[in-house]
Order: sequence, then structure tokens, then C-alpha cells
Amino acid sequence: MTSLTLFCFLRRTAVTGDSAYAYANAASRRCVQTLQRRPSCRRHATAAAAINSHANSGDFAPLLRVSTRNMASSAPKLVAVAESRRFMIDCFKAVKVPQAHAEAQADLLVAADHRGHFSHGMNRLEMYINDLAINCTDGGAVPKILKETPATAWVDGLNGLGAVVGNYCMDLAIKKAKTVGVGWVCAKGSNHYGMAGWYAIRAMEQGLVGMSMTNTSPLMAPTRAKEAALGTNPLSLGAPATNGDKFLLDMATTAVAVGKIEIQRRKGAGLPDGWAQDPNGNITNDAELGFSTGCLMPLGGSELTSGYKGFGLGAMVDILSGVMSGANYSTQVRKWTHAGADSAADLGQVFIAVDPNCFAPNFEERMTDFNARLRGVKPTDPSKPVLLPGDKESQNMASVDAAGGIQYLENQLNTCASLAEKLNIKPLAFN
Repeated sequence: MTSLTLFCFLRRTAVTGDSAYAYANAASRRCVQTLQRRPSCRRHATAAAAINSHANSGDFAPLLRVSTRNMASSAPKLVAVAESRRFMIDCFKAVKVPQAHAEAQADLLVAADHRGHFSHGMNRLEMYINDLAINCTDGGAVPKILKETPATAWVDGLNGLGAVVGNYCMDLAIKKAKTVGVGWVCAKGSNHYGMAGWYAIRAMEQGLVGMSMTNTSPLMAPTRAKEAALGTNPLSLGAPATNGDKFLLDMATTAVAVGKIEIQRRKGAGLPDGWAQDPNGNITNDAELGFSTGCLMPLGGSELTSGYKGFGLGAMVDILSGVMSGANYSTQVRKWTHAGADSAADLGQVFIAVDPNCFAPNFEERMTDFNARLRGVKPTDPSKPVLLPGDKESQNMASVDAAGGIQYLENQLNTCASLAEKLNIKPLAFN
């Protein structure tokens, strides 16, 4: 058979123009269509279609060559969602985390990878394990309520795993919202809680509007500064619509989350303008320098392009999460590295659930209409329709499911192999 070349330029770079990107996408679509017409290659065509979907999402940047003569050897390494979860649970249990807590943290991490947020999934595993191994985080801690009213609660996470603290707090907020219409829970003594949208989803599954915010280690340089004084300080908002539709915003208040810088390092790729600064406060495109300097730019970039708005949003998140909860805030929060930290994070977080039925009726129906109006706006490029927050993640999940697994970067797989050896657990298996 004739070899087929599948061009998957999965992220546009400074040296890849729009025309080349469009050509690559067209070539990949033709290749997938050809494969789908061949019965013996349908499984690989499904995987290729999923990879083509990632090309549109911009999460990877390999040049993949697929040959119909040797599909088995050239097909990408895929890790089933269940296998990714199993591996992470085993890693946590190897450092004495109780089963239920290991499952809670693994569920969050694999959900991030499933949705295409690789910066907040397996990419974070080694850091959690190192913190747990040196007792910087208490894997068995159970949060406790310090003070509460019918609508509010103040919680001490007792230095527990972020997902354990976060799930506890959002479930408490949900319970209060179902009783009095709104639940607002602030937590101190928490750790990195992963993808902020995870907690909004938890509220949406109960028919509620969910919000969550957290402060983080200082990584944002305020506008006009060359030192970090705020974290990436993400926020999320989830609103349910009918028939499983939704609006799910999950965003850092920096131009990007620090995990995006880490992924660029894993790829050996550069940074776009406006992501990070060098030690002198200038914009840098060097991923290594941007990471080592640790000064991400606010959402919006420089002052000229309204970066002060991202700075303001980041400060707002820290006030509502760190200051209000009595946790560390701003430069009080310790640095966090892959080797683990030398002190407790004491992060502050806020979890909000609101029952929309306390207000105008038919909220979900009107959300469906709202979503349709935004998606229906005429796009600048007909081949790229308008997407709502959450749409891209839904597409990524569908692509992973169709392919039969998650495609991790080779560098990430090497890290997992090292972890398996160090922790004496079963290594990742591939589909």
C-alpha cells in the first residue's frame, strides 16, 4: 500500500503561517477520509480523526507520519481514561494517601486531561507526589467547619489535598443553596485544587449555578512590575442549560496558567508574546527563561493592551479567597516546585452555589437560548464557528473517547515511567 502522510501541526507557531496550518488541516482530513474507506484501518482512522480534532484545538505540536503498511507501530500511544485514573490512584496510594482521597484527586486530574487541559492533569502528578512524600501535604486530612450560617461556611482544609478540600466545600455550598438559595464557602489551609471548573461542574450537576476561585503561588507580575505578587488566581463559572448543554468558564487571570509554560517546555517550543516576562520585565518568548523567571503577565498582557484588567481580576480573586478566608495571600504564599515545597501552601479558596430557581423562572431554557444566540453569531472564518466556554472541552472529550484514549506527550510518559519505578507500582499501559 502507499504510505499516507498525515500532517498534524497541532499548534500554530511563529514559524508556521496560517496558510501552512490550513493546508495541514486539509491534508489530515483527506487522510482520515481515506482511512475510513478502508475497513481494516477504521480503528486507526478513528484515532487519526481524534488527532485531527486536537489539531484544531492547538494542544500539541508533533508532525506525525502514518503508514498503512505498519499502522500498529506508527499509531500514537494512547492511554485509556480508566488506565490513567488507575495509575494516578496507585501513585497516591504508594505515598500513603487513603483510597477515597486518592480517587478524589485522580478523578480531578484525569478529568483535566480528558478535556484537553493537560497543564492541570497528569502534568501535576509528580508535584503532588513529592509534596506528599515529604509530608508537605497531608493526604489523609479531613476538612472541618470553623464557622457557619445557613448560607455561609468557613472551612479549614487542614493542609489536605486540594480536591478533597474542594469537593467537601462545594458539596457544602450545594447543600446550603438547596436549602436557602445560595451557599458561599471559604476555605483556608488548602493546596493546589486543580482545574477550577471541576467544582462548577459539581454544582451544575445538581441544577445549580456554580462558581469557584483560588489563589496560588505568586506568579503574576502586576502591571508596571517586574516581580510576581499575585498567583495565576483562576476563576470559574458554570451555568446549566437544557438537554445537557451548559456554559462553563474556567480561566486564569494571568495570560495563561503556568502549566501552559510547562507544556511548552516539554515540547521544546517557544512562548507567544504576552505570556511571560524576563528578569528585567520585558516580554520573553523563551519558555525556559519565562519559567525560571516566574513572572507571568496578567490577562491582557501589557498595560497598552489592558493587562491592568487581568491584574485587577487576579487581585479580586485573592481578596475573595485568600484574604476573606484567613489563608495566605499575595507574596505570603510559598513557591511551589516539582521537587516539592518546604512549607505548607495554606491556599485560600471560595466555592459558591446558587439556585437559579430563586429568581426568574425557566433559567435553563433561557440559558439554552442564550447559548444558541452566541454560537449562532456569524464567524469571521466559516470553517471556525463561534465556541462558548466549555465547547472546546466537550469536543476534546469526544475525540478522546473516539480514539480510545488520551495521547500524552512523550516527555510526560517518561516522567510517569520514572514515577512507576520509584514508587514500585504498575506502569502505564497503552491501548
